[in-house]
Amino acid sequence: QVQLVESGGGLVRAGGSLRLSCAASGSIVSIGAMGWYRQAPGKQRELVARIISGRSTNYADSVKGRFTISRDDAKNTMYLQMNNLKPEDTAVYYCNADLIVAGPRVDNFWGQGTQVTVSS
Repeated sequence: QVQLVESGGGLVRAGGSLRLSCAASGSIVSIGAMGWYRQAPGKQRELVARIISGRSTNYADSVKGRFTISRDDAKNTMYLQMNNLKPEDTAVYYCNADLIVAGPRVDNFWGQGTQVTVSS
């Protein structure tokens, strides 16, 4: 069964750092674009950062200069290094990926989410 599993969330004080991981597992042929999204209470899910093959990246304006997205294709894993965290970064963070599975075909997957809480 193909799935994405996030880890690394938690409670941190403003100005602190966290590193999120997203591991893809199952019968995966290869991985296309990957991204991190977040959803705060009462708000819509929004794109935080995205990375595609070739290491092209883009970030939401609110996290530029503070967050860094990366991936290790050998480990089928994506990361989000979050520095100088602010209370407004508090949200459930979800990973998303286009996974090329047996067929071959491309399917889009979401992880279950990991909570990030930043206290002031």
